[in-house]
Amino acid sequence: MPKDHVDPIAALRDNTSVPFERARAMPTEVYTSPTFVAAELEHIFSKEWYCVGRADSLSSPGDYVSCELAGQPIVVLRDGEGALRALNNVCLHRMSTLLHGRGSAKTIVCPYHAWTYNLDGKLRGAPAMTQNEGFCKDHYALPHMRCEEWLGWVFVCLDPDAAPVCDQLVEVAQMISGYDMTNYSEAFYEEHVWDTNWKVLAENFMESYHLPVCHAGTIGSLSKLEDMICPPGRPAFNYHTILKDEALRIAMAHPTKNDRLKGEERRMTYLLALYPSLMITLTPGYFWYLSLHPKGPGQVHIRFGGGMSNDFANDPDTNENFAQLKSLLDDVNLEDRGCTEKVYRGLCSDAATPGHLSHSERPNYDFAQYLMAKIDEGQAA
Repeated sequence: MPKDHVDPIAALRDNTSVPFERARAMPTEVYTSPTFVAAELEHIFSKEWYCVGRADSLSSPGDYVSCELAGQPIVVLRDGEGALRALNNVCLHRMSTLLHGRGSAKTIVCPYHAWTYNLDGKLRGAPAMTQNEGFCKDHYALPHMRCEEWLGWVFVCLDPDAAPVCDQLVEVAQMISGYDMTNYSEAFYEEHVWDTNWKVLAENFMESYHLPVCHAGTIGSLSKLEDMICPPGRPAFNYHTILKDEALRIAMAHPTKNDRLKGEERRMTYLLALYPSLMITLTPGYFWYLSLHPKGPGQVHIRFGGGMSNDFANDPDTNENFAQLKSLLDDVNLEDRGCTEKVYRGLCSDAATPGHLSHSERPNYDFAQYLMAKIDEGQAA
């Protein structure tokens, strides 16, 4: 049957009805169908928590980052009292978007007619409005969205009824307590758009099966697949762990300042997939992350950042080591982009057929189960 005649949601339901031991990759229509993207935006991205980055990048009053979540423009900022706020990023006059990208601002000034808002969202002033008898600036304030900080990460959500981030991820916090993830500082942040489906990139992160091949020129030799552990996923996340070679010294626990981790934990990397779309590589020494949002079936918007554990902050070679790491991560990203864009081109083929999953792709199976559960939940509501 031609792909445009296949119901992608029904196809995923069939796909996820079998146990992991017999599981296949998700149907191609799940990646290529505009209908499925619409379902994801309605039932997942408009309901779940979305990460805009690290709190330490929004440390001073007026620091902000903008995003679009399920079609809704949002700005997250640090207000004058030091609190994080998420505001609708649309002027209440002629509805231009307000702040763009990342930066710092003393006030929020509309780029169209210069209506100006305080950092709490209240209208501060509007030029040439004195002759409109119905206008009162005290009646104008930008709507607020939910915003929460968890272990140094900043999340926003459009759903007022969603469970708090800390409740959904309490098990993650317990598992990685020895890493003290709040105690990491962001050293770089970038935004990219790649020509692949967001789930292809998410799944690429969730499995290390591809490391020896896709990353043969970079990190393929630094981790051994036989050391990888892929436990069954949880409702709000999945993860796997892998042991880093001690040659990558900045991936190890600090020799004197980290006495929290013991034994093999001191070289263990957690690859955390926090649903729907925050992917964190967390080592005892450094972290990097991807926060993903779909741009139609064939493109993904990527927030890419990373940094070091503050345990290393005063070491004389930290900056040099991190510069080398950033160079390595850039090379890894180039490899991942090549692989994931090739996968999407292949998915668009009429002859593309999903194959059986490896035991090391357990997180991919759990991700498919999550997607199906959320879409079914949304359709039943």
